[in-house]
Amino acid sequence: MRRPIITLITDFGLSDHYAGVLRGVILGICPQAEIVDISHSIGAYEVVEGAFLLAQTYPYFPRGTVHVVVIDPGVGTARRPVVAEAAGQRFVAPDNGVLSMMYAREKPKVRWITAEKYFLKPVSQTFHGRDIFAPVGAHLARGVGPAKMGKLITDYLRLHFERPVRTARRGWTGAVLKIDRFGNLITNFPAGEFPELQKRPFEMSIGLETVNRLARNYAESGPGELFVIVGSSGYLEVSASQASAAKMLGCGVGAPVELRIL
Repeated sequence: MRRPIITLITDFGLSDHYAGVLRGVILGICPQAEIVDISHSIGAYEVVEGAFLLAQTYPYFPRGTVHVVVIDPGVGTARRPVVAEAAGQRFVAPDNGVLSMMYAREKPKVRWITAEKYFLKPVSQTFHGRDIFAPVGAHLARGVGPAKMGKLITDYLRLHFERPVRTARRGWTGAVLKIDRFGNLITNFPAGEFPELQKRPFEMSIGLETVNRLARNYAESGPGELFVIVGSSGYLEVSASQASAAKMLGCGVGAPVELRIL
């Protein structure tokens, strides 16, 4: 039998001990676990960025994988810890919308985690990644059924940022979901829903600039030239050839993006 897989997505960074502690807790409970660090470099408290990263990665993992997602600005408050079952996998996270993009694609069964016997004791008010999410994920990987973690709920938090809002007959307002390490601005405009950009003039406004060129690849433009491209994530991205579009435009995650098809 293959080793159980647990993935980690956090905003902990790597300069502190937090990410390492999660791995230690998991291995203490499930020594045979294969831990995959998707990223610990999500922007601090950036729930939307974490949701995007999870949505981009979970479809490529095998059935039975446990995904532990800890972007948790509400740690220590009344927000609930949850475990979701979807696509043959399990997702452990705070109920703060970080699973929203997965929810939009799947038909999840979501449970409020209340079985404290699976927590580390005492439970800290500031480090639920260590005391709740990592141990619950490890117990699930060991074979504990999600039903033992708590009762099903239907009022779990779903944020609706995965698609732009139509504001005119040929106009939409969206936002930046993610900035990758190359400075590409990944928007929430699904490329498949805007095929007209291939044959009609358009304007995409972001920051103080308006971009009106669609490129097929990064080599079609000169150095430093801004353009729109269909990214591997399936969303429209604002990019710059051999440069960081994010730095050029001074934009971050959540920045508004407006599209007009002329």
